[in-house]
Amino acid sequence: MKLFVFLAIVVLFVTQVSFYSKEPANKAELGELLFSDPILSRDRTISCASCHKPAFAFADTSAVSLGVQGRKGVRNTPSAMNITSQRTFFWDGRAKSLEEQALAPIVNPDEMDLPIATAIQRLNANEKYKLYFRKIFNTAPDSTNLAAALAAFERTLETSDSPFDNWKFSGDEHAVSDSVKRGFAIFNEKGKCVKCHFGADLTANEFRNIGLFNGLELNDSGRAVISGDKKETGKFKTAGLRNVAITAPYMHNGMFKTLREVIDFYNEPDKVVTKGIDRDTILAKPLGLTEAEKKDLLTFLVSLTDKRFAKSLR
Repeated sequence: MKLFVFLAIVVLFVTQVSFYSKEPANKAELGELLFSDPILSRDRTISCASCHKPAFAFADTSAVSLGVQGRKGVRNTPSAMNITSQRTFFWDGRAKSLEEQALAPIVNPDEMDLPIATAIQRLNANEKYKLYFRKIFNTAPDSTNLAAALAAFERTLETSDSPFDNWKFSGDEHAVSDSVKRGFAIFNEKGKCVKCHFGADLTANEFRNIGLFNGLELNDSGRAVISGDKKETGKFKTAGLRNVAITAPYMHNGMFKTLREVIDFYNEPDKVVTKGIDRDTILAKPLGLTEAEKKDLLTFLVSLTDKRFAKSLR
């Protein structure tokens, strides 16, 4: 009996030490805990991190993600990294702030499928989270501070230590190969990529129709559903390119498994998708990239991978 009591005390002590050693010190650290906690899904089986996988730049590795009870989503899960400069969120831009974006997957029936009111009840019933929210927000968990914590964590997910950064912004001429340098030139000139991908995170914060809507097998109307403007049918938000080499598959529907497939599509769109409706005039004609130019462009895109993800390159 004495041994049993002793072991019980040891277990309690270890639990308490573990509990308090992981106590978040600020909103971002609390958001990180919540991001990985399945408490925010209806059946407590998935978390934000289930679809935004940390090892793959907080993107998913499948065309569409699986939600609770194996429900399939309808669009590819984009990276949750390098989004602090973005003005709208999701492929169709339906969220206008990170806080609004943070709560949407929780209530989405194809994702976590949990009413926010129920999520708040769960957090208030959890002694750990009640303590954390009280300490950090000086109030009990509610929808506002839940969104604030998740958004604060997402704002920490910035990267700027790629070989390309070391070359272009730190002046290290040996940080990248000659192929990367040639690929960067193609990106800016013959490939016309820079017309849609520019700025620190290589996204223009714009919506573009690249020809992946034909009203047939490709029938996601994209931005038009949100704006109500038929002229925006088939338009989707331009994705950022940081860490793009590890965020496959690509496009809003995840239809391309590799970056090479993406390059081949942009080079000759009509060979991949026929009868694309209202495709952007930038892609009106084939780019005419040679095999060597395609390889250099690919090498450049790989160079945008932050060094923390070097082992994840596929």
